[in-house]
Amino acid sequence: MSAPFEAGERILLVDQRGRSYLFQAHAGGTYHTHSGTLAHDVLLGHPEGTRVETSGGMVLVAFRPRFADHVLKMPRVAQVVYPKDLGPIVVYADVQPGGRVIEAGTGSGALTIALCRAVGPQGRVVSYEVREDHLARARQNVETFFGKVPDQLEMRLGDVSQAGSDEAGYDRCVLDVPEPWVPLPALRRALAPGAVLCSYLPTTVQLQQLVLALGEHGFLHIESFETLRRTWHVGERSVRPDHRMVGHTGFLTIARRLA
Repeated sequence: MSAPFEAGERILLVDQRGRSYLFQAHAGGTYHTHSGTLAHDVLLGHPEGTRVETSGGMVLVAFRPRFADHVLKMPRVAQVVYPKDLGPIVVYADVQPGGRVIEAGTGSGALTIALCRAVGPQGRVVSYEVREDHLARARQNVETFFGKVPDQLEMRLGDVSQAGSDEAGYDRCVLDVPEPWVPLPALRRALAPGAVLCSYLPTTVQLQQLVLALGEHGFLHIESFETLRRTWHVGERSVRPDHRMVGHTGFLTIARRLA
């Protein structure tokens, strides 16, 4: 059974049109909307699915946010990896409990959070970011989601090319950097034979250069694809695709390190 809402929790409000709003609840606090205010106290102590009404008459339903809700609404200084790509990255890179993962770059931290959840407390994620402001924002987002930086995560300011000299034996690598072919020699030293490398790139020019470089640096079983997400309108009188969809965001390339 779901526990009631407590002070300090983040709560997701959904209105009658399906729009969502995310905020952190505090005793005595007030949430301001375009249709009046809502006292936090009307939600504290109540279960998920509770219906409430703002001072302006807008009806809202309260839930605990899903990970996807956090990702879409988290503060960012870099483009976030969308939920439609986070799932395939974790699945096709085969990130699993106890895994050892190198990540670059950290960005706003959405992918970092997904990797930490996938490897669990017994795993390890080392995330590299070259920009100090990006790393600071990502750290804040990670702390907001987990309550602290989890023990399995190490966030490093620097280039992922350092990974080959720091330590070895990683079994997964996930790259969200503009030139992922540059650190391939260092990553080959850091990754164990059979390790999976996954790269996320926005353009076909980058995609081609990476795929050609992977073969030259001892990686095989290479595949590239993109994921498109289209929602549907379902009603009594019609079932049709929505007019808008989340189309191209980036290409995923998966490869395996040769012995």
